[in-house]
Amino acid sequence: MAKIERTYNIPLRKEWLKVPRYKRTNKAVVALKAFLLRHMKSSEIKIGPYLNKRMWEHGIKNPPHHVKVNVVKDEKGIVTAELFGAPVVEKKEAKKKAKKAEEVKAEAEKEIPAGTAPAEPKEEKPETAEAKKEPKKAKPAMPGNNLQKKSKNLKETGVANPKNKFKSA
Repeated sequence: MAKIERTYNIPLRKEWLKVPRYKRTNKAVVALKAFLLRHMKSSEIKIGPYLNKRMWEHGIKNPPHHVKVNVVKDEKGIVTAELFGAPVVEKKEAKKKAKKAEEVKAEAEKEIPAGTAPAEPKEEKPETAEAKKEPKKAKPAMPGNNLQKKSKNLKETGVANPKNKFKSA
């Protein structure tokens, strides 16, 4: 599938007027996604940061009446919508992964001289949280703990109720 790029002017007012004021911008975002779902024929839709800021610019009670967007559908079927005229944001992760892979290959070639077999990498065991824990300290005596001990002592002596310890059985 080829990369598809389109520009739409999406009407939002008819949709967000159907809900209470405190839900308007949320409904506008849902309407935007529904429009893109219908027109771009893809279930995976992502809204760009500039378009998101434009939608929420005046808060939850006053979304824009319509929005002009650039929409791109890539080979995987992912639809990305961005505000018309906004700068294109490239994915940084893909570039970083490619650079790291190249660096790792270059380091591996430098470390291993030609004609020798590569040594097996050592597996480092990550320190577990249990190994880092210190032994637990004894808790200070709480007033409630003493009452339980007293009641056990009183039961052993034959007094059923600690409040009535002066009454004989």
